[in-house]
Amino acid sequence: MLRVDSSKPFKLVYALCKHDFLGYLVEPHVVQLNPQGDFSLTYQRIFSHTAAEFEKHLSEADMKIIKTLDDIEQDSLIKKYHKKQIRPFEFFSKVFDDKFYDHVRPKVEKKLAELLKNPVVAKSLYLMSKDGWPVGSRLQIALEPATILFHFRRNNLETRYFPTIKYAGMRIDFMFKDAQLISNQPAWLLLDQTLYFFEPGMEGKKLQPFLNKRYITIPKATEETYFEKFVAPLIEKYHVYAEGFEIKTERNEPTPILNVSFVEDGISQLQLCFRYGDYTFAMGDEQKVTVRVSKEGEEYTFNRIKRQTEWEKGKYGELLKMGLKKSSPVFYTLELNNKADVDPAYGVLNWTNEHIADLQERGFEIQQSAGPKKFLFASNHIDFEIKEENDWFDINAIVYFGSFAVPFIALKQHILRKKREFPLPDGSIAIIPDKWFSQYGSLFNFSDSSKALKLHKHHVGLINDLSEDSIVHVTLNRKLQKLNDFEHIEDTEMPVHFKGELRSYQKAGYNWFSFLREYHFGGCLADDMGLGKTIQTLAMLQKIKEEDQHNNTKSTSLIIMPTSLIYNWLNEAKKFTPQLKIFAHTGGARNKDVAHFIDYDIIITTYGITRIDAELLQHFYFNYIILDESQNIKNPASKSFKAVRSLKSRHKLILSGTPVENSVGDLWTQLTFLNPGLLGTQTFFNEEYVQAIEKKKDEEKARKLQAIIKPFVLRRTKEQVAEELPPKTEQVFYCDMSEDQAAYYEKTKSAYRNDLLSSMDDGSYKEKQVQLLQGLTLLRQLANHPVMIDQEYSSDSGKFKNVLHALDNVLKGGHKVLIFSQFVKHLNLFKAEFEEKQIRYAYLDGATKNRGETVADFQNDPELKVFLISIKAGGVGLNLTQADYVFILDPWWNPAVEQQAIDRSHRIGQEKKVFIYKFIAKDTVEEKILALQNRKKRLASSLITTEESFFKSLTKADIQEILN
Repeated sequence: MLRVDSSKPFKLVYALCKHDFLGYLVEPHVVQLNPQGDFSLTYQRIFSHTAAEFEKHLSEADMKIIKTLDDIEQDSLIKKYHKKQIRPFEFFSKVFDDKFYDHVRPKVEKKLAELLKNPVVAKSLYLMSKDGWPVGSRLQIALEPATILFHFRRNNLETRYFPTIKYAGMRIDFMFKDAQLISNQPAWLLLDQTLYFFEPGMEGKKLQPFLNKRYITIPKATEETYFEKFVAPLIEKYHVYAEGFEIKTERNEPTPILNVSFVEDGISQLQLCFRYGDYTFAMGDEQKVTVRVSKEGEEYTFNRIKRQTEWEKGKYGELLKMGLKKSSPVFYTLELNNKADVDPAYGVLNWTNEHIADLQERGFEIQQSAGPKKFLFASNHIDFEIKEENDWFDINAIVYFGSFAVPFIALKQHILRKKREFPLPDGSIAIIPDKWFSQYGSLFNFSDSSKALKLHKHHVGLINDLSEDSIVHVTLNRKLQKLNDFEHIEDTEMPVHFKGELRSYQKAGYNWFSFLREYHFGGCLADDMGLGKTIQTLAMLQKIKEEDQHNNTKSTSLIIMPTSLIYNWLNEAKKFTPQLKIFAHTGGARNKDVAHFIDYDIIITTYGITRIDAELLQHFYFNYIILDESQNIKNPASKSFKAVRSLKSRHKLILSGTPVENSVGDLWTQLTFLNPGLLGTQTFFNEEYVQAIEKKKDEEKARKLQAIIKPFVLRRTKEQVAEELPPKTEQVFYCDMSEDQAAYYEKTKSAYRNDLLSSMDDGSYKEKQVQLLQGLTLLRQLANHPVMIDQEYSSDSGKFKNVLHALDNVLKGGHKVLIFSQFVKHLNLFKAEFEEKQIRYAYLDGATKNRGETVADFQNDPELKVFLISIKAGGVGLNLTQADYVFILDPWWNPAVEQQAIDRSHRIGQEKKVFIYKFIAKDTVEEKILALQNRKKRLASSLITTEESFFKSLTKADIQEILN
């Protein structure tokens, strides 16, 4: 074979040739043209890598086709599918087999079909001659698909069948004509230099036997099997004409059927089927026509059932959207999607009952696979009738499983023991829905009767929850309806002698107290820190005093609180309810005779003293017992909880911005103190709610607990009431010094006081101003924490503990806070504490270099909640609008400096309401400075006030007061 000269005329052709082992292939060849323009005998097989010299005469389309043909050339196929390196001759003589052919040939045929339909190939397609000349004869490609009709002729002895082919409306004679099948799927037939293709789905092997045979005979003896295995599938796919048996085409509207397959201790599943007339098909078979053979006597009928495959897929999709998933990649069986906590044996049964109305509306029929248990598939609902007695609710309820009515109390043991199967009178089994166990378990757990459903009045939350349940119909009498609707509480008149005004949310809290009192419920006011829990409570206590006076009666209430809050309560009462007679039952020398309590409206004491005096306090019957910062009793084993629980009162109230500090379990002690029995025993509550909510993340249990406690817990966050709050709210927190701190302070104060007062008498005061400043600074540091001036000091500080407690409340509410102090040493104490407790913080003092970066971090990082700032370094030039709480740890002589610090947060761009807390150590120079600031307002508000001018304005009386 000579090489083709690319500088002389040549033509690229595509030659159809038959490979000895791989079947028909197409090869690209260049053939030299002779001077007359005809093909010469010089030709050359080309590949992508040898086409370069001919490239300028080839089109881009030709280059792509050559590349595709490279992929189905023998060397390439061996390399790709055999993997090991081997010469073609050796491969075909030693390795090649039917398995290799069956694997590779369909891939070759797919590419051949694409090539033969390519107009570039069609334009230059030739049949290779037997001696290998690529242009043996020109080939044409049919312009439209050919059709095939299979003919069957059955008589008493046998059945004969054969195909006929039609092209362009004309029958083609193809038998005994040397026709060649060059591709099986899709089928391509070469006949008289024309390549024919067929309608989609036609397989060449169905024609193969008839290329050299007129018909195939089916003997009578084997016809039944042959009809089932061969003829029926043929009728499903192709056009058939029959004599001697009947072919019927049926068109029926389909019905979707869900077949429930129950697997005890396993995963129950649903199978989706479709019924067309008398025939049922499982989902997953996408054949548009299915043929079923029936025989009567000697006569056969082939029933062609046309299926609506797209409609079937749509029905399957509906089920997936309703919460089911395909259970395996192979089968179209269905099971529940993402239901880790649901018993898999009953999951789909529950789902079916839950969605049965919707399924029936969508046309689904429900059936059950054969098995020993017959389940009822029907919608379920419950009718409740609730009557209110003095301290009880009587509950009558009927459960309807489809048409079966059952007393609800009959389900008690099933629900408490989580038994799902409930036998019905007809022998069928009702499945108790999963959610009933959590929804109604509480009803039975809290019910005080085994034969009837009786609930204590304080379980009104459960009654309310029933009313909101979609499957429950609840009938309430009128009085109970009013109690149930506790969100719309009647307005209560304000006490006449309350000084000041309550904001509307505070007034709602005050009204809520009256609602609780009317129904003898205990309540928890859980408003965010800074929203005025103390004021709302004082307004209620003033109202009770006025009601007592009107009714000519007398009652005393007890408020228990942390020591640090005693002074704040006394201050707030003096300001808002000056008429209330208050007695502080505190101190080592307190009167142990509780009889004198009757002379007062309010007794205030601490948790510590309550623990010590519990036995004494038990002898007094209080009107109210109020616990402030009630999370102090969260530990059920604590002496505090046992002590307060032993006290007696008509009403109970607790106040806490953070009733749940660490765990849902914190609620049990506080709500058990308020309403004994509300949450059951501690063990029950822990198992039923704490474990379920915290470990299993059970949302239904969390919702149920919320429903139970809702009437007794009122919580408003700062964000909820933002519109009612002024732009900024300032509050002074008075902190008692610890005992060791107070002793240290007194010792230091006495030494300075005697020296300074004598200097004022002998005229040397002016020279002592520096000493005065040093002394006052020392006392201010001691008021914060003695360790600031004495590294050896190992005891605690009242203010330090108070600030940490307030900070804990603020952080639990998700707020950001700025903490200002004049003393870097003070900030360092907090830094050390935060590092130990792994609380992230930003820090800024005079030595901070990257101020801008520090501020940007705090502003932009939602997880960075605390910013410690030296008041001198951070008082100006900073924009910290992400913070909505400001703590001022120590008062400054000049309020303008404090104001500048406050303005870091409270400025343009601040969208939140700002709370400012000033922490003042009680009975120290801090308290005196505050009083002086108020007295010398004109001087203090002047922006040019310096320490020097402030000191100059101090009289002997001022200094005596400061150091008193």
